[in-house]
Formats: sequence, C-alpha cells, structure tokens
Amino acid sequence: MSEIKNAYLTEIAWEVCNQVGGIYTVIRSKVPAIMEKWGDNYVLLGPYVHKNVAAEFEEITDLTDHYGKIVQKLRENGMDVHYGRWLVTGMPKVILFNPYSVFHSLDKIKYLLWEHHSISSVQGDGLLDQVVAFGYMVKSFFWELAMLDRKANIIAHFHEWMAGTPIPDIRKDNLGVKIVFTTHATLLGRYLAMGNPGFYEHLQYMDWAKEAKHFNIEAQVNIERAATHGAHVFSTVSDVTARECTQLLGRTPDVILPNGLNIERFVALHEFQNLHKIYKDKISEFVMGHFFQSYSFDLDNVLYFFTSGRFEYTNKGFDITVEALARLNWKMKESGINTTVVMFFITKQPYHTINPNALETRAVLEEILDTCENITKQIGHRFFIAAASNPENKIPNLNDFIDDYWKLRLRRTLQTWRTSSLPLIVTHNLVYDAQDPLLGYLRTANLINHRHDPVKVVYHPDFITTANPLFGMEYGQFVRGCHLGVFPSYYEPWGYTPLECIASGVPTITSDLAGFGDFVVKTVDTPEEKGIYVVNRRTQNFHDAAEQMANQMLNFVKQNRRERIKQRNRTEAASASFDWTVLTKYYDEAYEKALNSV
Repeated sequence: MSEIKNAYLTEIAWEVCNQVGGIYTVIRSKVPAIMEKWGDNYVLLGPYVHKNVAAEFEEITDLTDHYGKIVQKLRENGMDVHYGRWLVTGMPKVILFNPYSVFHSLDKIKYLLWEHHSISSVQGDGLLDQVVAFGYMVKSFFWELAMLDRKANIIAHFHEWMAGTPIPDIRKDNLGVKIVFTTHATLLGRYLAMGNPGFYEHLQYMDWAKEAKHFNIEAQVNIERAATHGAHVFSTVSDVTARECTQLLGRTPDVILPNGLNIERFVALHEFQNLHKIYKDKISEFVMGHFFQSYSFDLDNVLYFFTSGRFEYTNKGFDITVEALARLNWKMKESGINTTVVMFFITKQPYHTINPNALETRAVLEEILDTCENITKQIGHRFFIAAASNPENKIPNLNDFIDDYWKLRLRRTLQTWRTSSLPLIVTHNLVYDAQDPLLGYLRTANLINHRHDPVKVVYHPDFITTANPLFGMEYGQFVRGCHLGVFPSYYEPWGYTPLECIASGVPTITSDLAGFGDFVVKTVDTPEEKGIYVVNRRTQNFHDAAEQMANQMLNFVKQNRRERIKQRNRTEAASASFDWTVLTKYYDEAYEKALNSV
C-alpha cells in the first residue's frame, strides 16, 4: 500500500501474548513483516489474563510516546493496563488490559451493550464476562487515541468475536477509526460442523438465530454479527470460510486474508535434508522399541506418515485417513510392495497413564543398546591387537573377545525382550477407550499392526515435547523426521499444520475443504510436483475421496529415495510462496479499502 502519513495500525486479538489456538500463530508469525512497514506506529492489544503472559512480555516504563500517554490516562481512570514489547521476532509494542480491573462496572457495561446494540450478555459465562470487560477497555483506548491526535489515520484490525465488542461503540461514537474485522472461523460454523458430515450441503438452509439459541451461544453470535456489520472492511481467511460467513453472518467478506508463516524460522538451507535424516533416526529408535519385540522390518525401507492437531475426529479428517490407510494397506499387498508405512496419529485425548508396556519395551531397548555398546568397546581394542599381531594373517573370531558376562547379559535381555503379542495401537491407557472413535475405526478396519500388514499405526494421544519419555524430541523435530504429513480436513478454515510441513521440506496431504488446500488449488501450479497433495472433498463423497487419497499415498510410496529427495527440495522451495513478506499484500489491500471507506 502507498505510504500514509500520521498513520497508526492497531491489531486487537484475544491471543496476543496468549497462546490458545491458531490465531496466536497467525499474529505472532506476521509481526516481522508488519513491523517492517509500520515500525513503532504498529501496536497490538490483548488481554492480561493468562498466567504465562509474563514469559512473553517485557514492560516499558517510559510512557512519553503517544501509546505511553494513553496508557497513563487509562491508568488514571482506574484501569490495570500494561505497556511493553512482545518477546517474539520483531519485538512489537503491545498493550495488555486486565479485564478484572473494570469488573466493578461490569453490570453497567453489559447494560450499555444491550441498550445501544441489543446484545444481551446477562448469562453467567466467565469467558464472556472477560470479553465484554476487555472490549470496554479497548474502546476506551481508541477514544483516547482519537482525542490525542484528531488528524491521525487510525486503522484498527480486530480478530474474532472475542475482540469484536468495541466495534459497535467505535462506530456509534464516530471516532474516525477505520475498522477491519477478520473472522478466522465463524463461531456457529465450528459448532455446526462438529460431527456433521452434511454441514456444507445443509449450510444454505440453516437459520443462524435458531442454531445460536440451540447451542446456547446467542450473545457470542450476536457480538460476532455486530462486529461483522460494523466493520468498514470485513474479511476472512479463505474462500471456503467466506461461503460460511455469507450464510451465518449475513455479509460476504470484502477481502480474503490468507495465513502465512515467517518462513525464515524454518529455513535450514542445505541442512534440511541432513536434519531429516537425524530426526528420522530418532523416530526409528521409537519404532524399534514399539515394534521389534514382536517382529522386525527393514528400517532402510520404511516411511513415516503423521497427522496432528486437536482431536476433532471428523473435522480434522481422522476418519477418512483411517479409511485411506486401510485401502493403501490392501493396495500395497496386492502390488507386492515391500515398503513399510508407519502412520502416527498425534493428538490430545484424556488418558490415565502411558501404557506400561510401551515404557517397558523402550527401557529394554535401551538396555540392549547399552549392552551392545559395551561389547563393541570391549571387542574393538582387543580385536585390533589380535588382528595386527596375527602371524598367519587370519581374521580372528569375534566371539573370542567377548566376556561371558556380556554374552549372558545380552542373552537374558533378549529373552525378556521378545513377545508373541502384537505391537500396541495406542501408546497410552485412554480414559474412554471403548468410546474412542479413532481407536474403534482402527479396530474395525483391522489396522491393528499385524506382521503381514505393510501399514502400521501408532496412536499417540498426547502432544510431542522433549519431556516425552517415548520420543524425547520437539514437535518440529518430529515433523522434519517424517516423510509425509496427512491433513485431509473436512472443516478447516485455514490449516497451519500442512503449511508447517512444507516449510520444513515435508510433503503433505490437505483437502480442498481446508482454507490452505483451497488456496493451493487456486494459486499453485502442479502442486503434487511440489509435494502438496490436495484431496477433492468438495465434490466427491467420502469413499471416492478416500480412494483418491489412498492412490496419492500409494504414488508417494512408489517413489524411490532419489525421487523423494528431489520432491522434498521442491516442497521446501515452494514454501517461499507462503511467507508473510508475500502474503501481507492482501492485508495492504484491506487497509487501503478501510482508509478509503466512508
């Protein structure tokens, strides 16, 4: 966008310095590209409610700049307001509001919201109370900003309904603030799509008011609709979600703001192929512990697939993934392909403990490794001396150099190691094992880790961290160690997980019902060559889409190692198209529209 004198850009979101979901990633990763254009005329507003805020926030004590003066005014009015910098790349200025500091006026704030905008928020909802109080404080900030510099061009970009309550009042008071409102997913859409395979077919017939009452979210939906219709520019993140907005919010978005990443954070230059091997070997250590006590397979001819994210069985496409894996399993056996595929489901479900067998096999494997390393050390020097001093130039017998102690220890360890049981499907003891839909479908599909099946499954109902005793690695490292990410979502307004895959040089499967997949179809030439496989879920039924997905997986499996390396190079290169330095042009368009609006 063209240079604008005396202009301020403010972004308001519940997830500023407050990691709840994907919006946190959107805003945090976008900061460096926005700071490059706006500098210190850019500030973010968020709530001071999360206990971990202090870890991401550094206070500014000098209140002499224009934001500092406003903070001082708000404090004089009895508000608990914090001014500082967000400790992320770019170090943007942030102002955080403690909504509890105005709770003594909450009844009055709610009354005015009803009186002026017919939004009832009387229900006793703790989050809603915080949101309403936060909105009142944010509106006060814009009042002070407008009064401080009446000639300023002020752009306020609000994200999601939880930040949207100030919008109707800002318009009512004619503060001269130009408003952009972005819904990343409609609130009703999230509720309606959950477990509803006919969501898109039924969308045009849905009565938003009736559905909001049914789910007891009338206040939240009314806030979202008021923000939508009060904005000068209304936006969402994908064409997929735009159709949802038109029906459920009553306004078609003016612009689409696709999500990107700060790709520089993922760049490993020529090292990313080496990193893949390093982390793949760490995953292989887990696989040995998990499978090899029952049977073994060639680790040089194994592919690691994975999916991850919140446990939304239908929305995230876990159901179609299992169906496609079952078909892949059959196709690989029919074709005589001797590759092994290990599919990891990394999600979050209630569990009691890690399965003791999973921990025990890991511990025994460590014991085998330790014993073998000791034997290797013992053999090494003795073997060297015997070989060098052998007058007949004969190769000595290795068994002659191992102490009986180590032989016995290794034999006993191996005896405790072997089992006739099948490897576990799930690594933890689930609280609701019998009701778990993913586990149930795996059992129904007979994907229970038989020796003769080329497709194996590991269901890990917890996120991966370095503290995890089974993997002992970061999630990002795990991603780099895998060969294919699998995310064929049914409902996904955008979808960061496949984008994070390609930024790490890992090919991925997505769907055209995910915002990211829809964007790829419309903007990327020959995406499969670049390692981005898009499943058509918009016009195909479940079984046809599963068949397409199984064939995409099969084609991937059939690639040789050199072809996979070439594809990873193309995948990593393609990620540059999704860097914020490229995608902020869509934001520039939104801000230009807002400034030119009446």
